[in-house]
Amino acid sequence: MSKIPDLFILAEHADLLKKLEEWDIAYHQNDAPVVDDATYDAVKHRALDIERQFPDLAKNGASGHVGAAVSTKFKSVKHSVPMLSISDVFNEKDVEDWFIKLADKDVFIELKVDGVSYSALYEDGVLVRGLTRGSGVEGEEITENLKRIPDIPQKLHGQFPKVIEVRGEVYMLRDDFLKLNEIATEKKEKVFANPRNAAAGSLRQLNPEITASRRLSAFGYTYGELSSRDWQTQAEFFDRLESWGFKTTRRWAHRATSMDEIQSVYNEIMLQRPDIPFDIDGLVIKVNNIDLQEKMGSRANSPRWEVAYKFPAARAITALRDITVQVGRTGVLTPVAELEPINIGGVLVSRATLHNADEIKRLDIQVGDKVVVQRAGDVIPQIVGVAERAAASEPFVFPDKCPVCGGNVVQESGQVARRCVNALGCPAQRIGELEHFVSRKGFDIEGLGTKQLELFISKGWIQDAADIFTLIDLHGAEIKRLEGFGDKSVSNLNASIEKSRDIDLHRFLFAIGIPEVGEVTGKILARAFGDLDAVRNAPLWKLKQIDGIGDVMADEIVSFFADEHNNKVLDKLLLYINIKSAEPVTTITDSPVSDKKIVLTGTLEKYTRDQAKEILERMGAKVQGSVSAKTDIVLAGAEAGSKLTKAQELGITIWSEQDLDNLLQN
Repeated sequence: MSKIPDLFILAEHADLLKKLEEWDIAYHQNDAPVVDDATYDAVKHRALDIERQFPDLAKNGASGHVGAAVSTKFKSVKHSVPMLSISDVFNEKDVEDWFIKLADKDVFIELKVDGVSYSALYEDGVLVRGLTRGSGVEGEEITENLKRIPDIPQKLHGQFPKVIEVRGEVYMLRDDFLKLNEIATEKKEKVFANPRNAAAGSLRQLNPEITASRRLSAFGYTYGELSSRDWQTQAEFFDRLESWGFKTTRRWAHRATSMDEIQSVYNEIMLQRPDIPFDIDGLVIKVNNIDLQEKMGSRANSPRWEVAYKFPAARAITALRDITVQVGRTGVLTPVAELEPINIGGVLVSRATLHNADEIKRLDIQVGDKVVVQRAGDVIPQIVGVAERAAASEPFVFPDKCPVCGGNVVQESGQVARRCVNALGCPAQRIGELEHFVSRKGFDIEGLGTKQLELFISKGWIQDAADIFTLIDLHGAEIKRLEGFGDKSVSNLNASIEKSRDIDLHRFLFAIGIPEVGEVTGKILARAFGDLDAVRNAPLWKLKQIDGIGDVMADEIVSFFADEHNNKVLDKLLLYINIKSAEPVTTITDSPVSDKKIVLTGTLEKYTRDQAKEILERMGAKVQGSVSAKTDIVLAGAEAGSKLTKAQELGITIWSEQDLDNLLQN
């Protein structure tokens, strides 16, 4: 039976995807990366782990993350060939794991230039279109900007394919970067953090003349769209690039046929790194044979035939001034190191993440210590150890009360994270919880999305869920005067709020955001206890006796309803709503679908998806989210897609809506 993720897992997964999206936008749109590659990869890998456990979450999940959506400042153009990223590896073993699987051990090793990717399309040798990577599927149109970069030829030399899309990296020499910042300082303009940010910000200018003034450089290293080719290896392609007028990293390129040779090149380039006039953060190792590259193909977001072997982070020593604690959207408390500002690799560092209380204990750091700080991936800082213990250093005591709201802080069994249990009353958690509260499976209030909630919260009109039900009465006239609102939109919002006042118990239990309590658990609790008071007062032992309620879940439910802040918010909320008690549900244990694993797909005419699911579950069926070899029946409505196709391939029984009707009639 396919596992159903609980609310805590859903919230964690959503939070991970939100982080990836924010970090992608920061890096690819805003030219201001906020996390290092290792942190990004760790978050992405955790999201992928969750998606492997709960396949329904994989749709629009982490596997498709390449770059970021195209900025609205630029025209969006679809890449004719997706512009994928490269999988990163950080140690010799990871490289070896990739290398030993290669059918041909001849690899080509290039510098991994720390710049910004571009693609330049040539037709009959003339540059006709330039794009950024963007999302990997669509890029930003920057043709005129690329024409202002001397290293990118506007017309190819010699012999070339009729159509060739050259891809490469725009970068800035360190000397040019320092001169740019000197001029910016004199003019009191924006100073860039590092050459990569300067290159990206300069390339993505709406005025191409600004791009021309920034002294950008560029290398070519691969290709996308192509009408024909006469080269057989990556090494030969570098020859073609140079013959057409491109610069390459040929001077530092190497061939290798063994791990010893690869590691030797790695060590050699590490020693040369300070003398290379531009920033690099590793090596790119590619299968040299182009035919084999094409045969190996790609994963969802990266080629199988190349990896990026990253260099270790830059390090420095500074004083740990303090440790502060931030509260995330899901209530998780994250300690942050406040550092004596220090320049590491051209970036002024003043803060570093400490992840959790266990990390502080593992590092054995105290406020006042001299600590070793590294910029992993040359971007975000992290503390790796203590360099010197000061006489006045003091151990850090992790708070047992939320620093934002004063709510209780708990640490679940088997978990390293500590979390504020005041889900309804904590301002740090407010946006996420209110989004969940008004969602379709909760109170289903249309017109209250993230943007509207943030606006109303910023004005002080919504402090907790109960305030939603007085919003129009108290502030309706003011809302009508806001940009984007009017009589009709306020009237529609009011109607949606009024409609939501009557709510089923299981939807209410889902909406209030009890950790571990999802849609299914809400139904289990509603059926077991019948009304809210019984759930609020349920003893731990009784909860643990209920089928489908585990020990962790039972602990969370008791903790939630024992919290003083939560109870105040609930009591206030109950003044404005009516919770419909649950009626006992009789499950038919001897129906034709008892214990059958059923998957719903497509659109039904007579029933909503939730109604059909409820009917089947009452008849003893186990409704799943994804099709597998263990699925017994797939109920397919109109416009059924990949689930139906997979079921047909596996020879699974396919039902139509008429088959469901026949089941009910019999």
